[in-house]
Amino acid sequence: MISPSGSTVEEAEAFLAAHPQIEAFDIVLTDANGIGRGKIIRRHELLPLYKSGRHLPISILGLDITGEDVHETGLIWDSGDGDLRGWPIPGTLVPMHGTSPARGQLLMSMYSLEGVPMTSDPRHAMQRQIDGFAVRALKPAGAFELEFFLLDRERDAEGRAQPARAVLDGRVSNKTEVYSVDHLHGMEPLFSDIYADAKGQGIPAETVISEYAPGQYELTLNYRTDLMRAADDLVMLKRLVRAQARRHGVVACFMAKPIERYAGSGMHLHVSMAGTDGNVFTETREGEWAPLLLHALGGLAATMPESMLVFAPHANSWRRFVSQSYAPVAPTWGVNNRSVALRVPAGDAKNRRIEHRPSGVDANPYLVAATVLAGIGKGLDERLDPGPMVEGNGYERESSVAMPPDWRSAIEAAKASAFLKGALGEDMHRTFTAIKHAEYLRVARTVSDLDYRLYLHEV
Repeated sequence: MISPSGSTVEEAEAFLAAHPQIEAFDIVLTDANGIGRGKIIRRHELLPLYKSGRHLPISILGLDITGEDVHETGLIWDSGDGDLRGWPIPGTLVPMHGTSPARGQLLMSMYSLEGVPMTSDPRHAMQRQIDGFAVRALKPAGAFELEFFLLDRERDAEGRAQPARAVLDGRVSNKTEVYSVDHLHGMEPLFSDIYADAKGQGIPAETVISEYAPGQYELTLNYRTDLMRAADDLVMLKRLVRAQARRHGVVACFMAKPIERYAGSGMHLHVSMAGTDGNVFTETREGEWAPLLLHALGGLAATMPESMLVFAPHANSWRRFVSQSYAPVAPTWGVNNRSVALRVPAGDAKNRRIEHRPSGVDANPYLVAATVLAGIGKGLDERLDPGPMVEGNGYERESSVAMPPDWRSAIEAAKASAFLKGALGEDMHRTFTAIKHAEYLRVARTVSDLDYRLYLHEV
């Protein structure tokens, strides 16, 4: 069979020849929640997978965050839970550092048995938007930033998450060691393995930063001229960070807000747009912003309220949006300003880009990118005006645009959004919103420890 993903048997043959020690492979399909679902296959199964794909149940894309079926997606018994065919994503067959016995990894994407893209696969939703820009003779480029916490495996005396001890010498710090280089030294053995793993997987991991909370870090990724590859980078980097942290006895946490007293973790997306003559966001006259940059900002601002479920998909996501916590709370834009949602970084004009800041690290990068691209496309097509840029403290700027105040409102806004249905595609939109609604009901009916602390003896 001819692979509809563009993968080739020669890629697998060359990899096996170069890595005779590898005995097994993680094959990973990213679902609507951003969770990797799949199997571990043996070495002898790799070539058959490249030759004819691998049968996977359609229900794998209709699961909630816990792995339970969400029947409202229409992907479970409505279709008899039949098999589709997963195919390898070219360029994602990689070794995994430090595994014993040695293992590799391969990202997958879902297709029908006849080779048609399965439209509830998040990666295909993003590809639709990229294809739409190709029609405009434009190609999106960019990179994601990855913020996360390294936590201790044990909770504190009150049952709360606490920062991990330094893996180098066990030192404890509960201070906000933002930008402390010396603090990073305590995690040097872990980050050395992260960088080694990233190098082996072809992931351009660069700067590591001690971020704005105890136990919080950021890894930056180099810019990609192919935005899809940038999203693959983020998916692969999260997996290897989690795996390497576990080997060092700590927990890599990608919740948006794991510790209530401190800042949450974002997943900022930097995006630019290449045309036939270079970056179309670059200004041609000093002091005047490029019209296409302004229209792109206008589209992103106009569509942000109805898109917030993509950027903040879980109950915990909404705890991150607190004023002056470096998480944006309104569809504002500004230059070299981290208090806005849409930041135009300072720097060389030829590298002009938009930093989209609302998404938490718990969001699905493929759906985030699909939604951001659709917002940019709307702005370009309709020549939307982003309004005046914010100077100074964006948290003090009142917005006339009504943002969803909470998770439930975001779910309802997403369900009703014609824009989001077009951005994700009808099937992906139905799948995503059904999964989020099921997750909301699970959270809403759960009696938490906080309920007991507030109400048990008082009401």
